[in-house]
Amino acid sequence: MEIDGGNDVQILDPELLQLPGLSPVSLKENPHIAEELFSQWLSLPETGRLVKSLIDDTKSSTPVSVSKNCTSLNVACGSALPSVFLNSGTPPLSPRGSPGSPRFSRQKTSPSLQSPLKSVREPKRQLIPQFYFQHGRPPAKELREQCISMVDQFFSNYIDGLHMDEFKSITKEVCKLPSFLSSVLFRKIDTSGTGIVTRDAFIKYWVDGHMLAMDVASQIYNILRQPGCKYLRQADFKPVLDELLTTHPGLEFLRNTPEFQERYAETVIYRIFYYINRSGTGCITLRELKRGNLITAMQKVDEEDDINKVIRYFSYEHFYVIYCRFWELDGDHDFLIDKENLIKYGNHALTYRIVDRIFSQVPRKFTSKVEGKMSYEDFAYFILAEEDKSSEPSLEYWFKCIDLDGDGVITPNEMQFFYEEQLHRMECITQEPVLFEDILCQIFDMIKPEKENCITLQDLKASKLSGNIFNILFNLNKFMAFETRDPFLIRQERENPTLTEWDRFAQREYVRLSMEEDVEEVSNGSADVWDEPLESPF
Repeated sequence: MEIDGGNDVQILDPELLQLPGLSPVSLKENPHIAEELFSQWLSLPETGRLVKSLIDDTKSSTPVSVSKNCTSLNVACGSALPSVFLNSGTPPLSPRGSPGSPRFSRQKTSPSLQSPLKSVREPKRQLIPQFYFQHGRPPAKELREQCISMVDQFFSNYIDGLHMDEFKSITKEVCKLPSFLSSVLFRKIDTSGTGIVTRDAFIKYWVDGHMLAMDVASQIYNILRQPGCKYLRQADFKPVLDELLTTHPGLEFLRNTPEFQERYAETVIYRIFYYINRSGTGCITLRELKRGNLITAMQKVDEEDDINKVIRYFSYEHFYVIYCRFWELDGDHDFLIDKENLIKYGNHALTYRIVDRIFSQVPRKFTSKVEGKMSYEDFAYFILAEEDKSSEPSLEYWFKCIDLDGDGVITPNEMQFFYEEQLHRMECITQEPVLFEDILCQIFDMIKPEKENCITLQDLKASKLSGNIFNILFNLNKFMAFETRDPFLIRQERENPTLTEWDRFAQREYVRLSMEEDVEEVSNGSADVWDEPLESPF
């Protein structure tokens, strides 16, 4: 049936009627005949039964097939046609079932006749698995059962519960966490302070609290943070370092020197926040904890008896270097240093202008409460930034110093301001000066900034030679070493490419300090000092 959109005239296609005794040509010439035949077909009882059958099939969602009904219906309709239509002058159509007929071929290639009322089925609901859990994803059934079985074995001999000194095996073997987190985890479960953790209390916190299904970083983060806090503070790491100092065999020699135990713990925490707290807020978020390498270092400390082999954060030798360097500069030993003290750092390697910028607290606000004084924590940040200018925290530290107007770019004028003092110092030591124009070309060749005549922080982070830029501008000793390309340092870098600039500096400095202490002890008449371990700066 075709519909003319303009005149809204409906025309029946004679082929659709499938009347064996009538020619389609005669019906096309007399359209009123087709309409009359269609009306008569609709009034037949067989048609009503067919329509009702199709509707019932549709409601019951059964496949609709009307070929059989149409065949019987056509036979009944054929006998009821008026004789004027049957006695037409055109020859009859060939039988519909004849294999050689063109109509048979058309029916074979066209889709099978189906009801215009297509079967409507209820669409299947797609079950979307839950992806948000307010208190964390619950552990899988198998993991839960396995954990509970291990817990039952541990608590089988401790029906009344475990004391703190007995809880370490649970921390290490069931929770798979570093053993020096044991006391913090114990207190996290024993909220009432009874001194005992029962089986049910542990299951409630570790299994029912969904800690079991978390990654290690999330587990440690939730154990260390205070209730209601969404970050970790420096004080949150103190209990962990206290237990590490008490239990680790590599720190056993410090047990009789509580002062140095405290300084070691502070230094480790300062190093953690220097590298992990990239936002500089003094609060470590879960995201920052996951992005850093602290968890790996903590796991390695628990496995390694020699604390100095864990060079990330926990090395005692690295602490010794930082502390001794600070002690050397702190002439009156009030645990504070001023500008005149810091200018002596590295055999007067730094310029006055860069020291002024540091004490203006542009790169980092001082924690010292005394104006014009730098605390031990402030110095720890400074020395880590000064001795490893390849790290991102260091690049950010020194970029703020050189960016005088704080507009986010370093311009040639700003670089020239700092280099002027370097140039003057070279002239004072009769060193052949290098003109700023030549230095500027060298800097831009090393960094290859995206924009001409300015350098952004991203430009520095994208270059492996960025640290040398700052040495050129304000550290004369390192600038001269870079110009002469010290073969000893180059060989060191090739032998251990995994070590950072800070690692190499700490190695050299520890050897220097240990030799100086040995010489001092020999001069004081101490015997066999070469065989004794280096335990303190004194």
